[in-house]
Amino acid sequence: MVPGKPISTHGMTQKLNRHGLPVRTARNAALAALAADLPSPILADVTGMHRHTALRWVADARRDWAEYLAARAADDEETPPL
Repeated sequence: MVPGKPISTHGMTQKLNRHGLPVRTARNAALAALAADLPSPILADVTGMHRHTALRWVADARRDWAEYLAARAADDEETPPL
């Protein structure tokens, strides 16, 4: 707690955990959100993680829209035009 000196990562983690803010969960949620929107090479560059790790995050967070699109197409076929 020295003025002008930034708090360490460990110190900030402890403070946030004491207040009921789970840092690991929030970090993973933020990474999953980024991985869902960014290609793996960009995710690796932005976060500084290894490219293979970024590839795994992107694969885990990948959105599969096939079921949604099939359901929408079926609804469109069943619904008469106005």
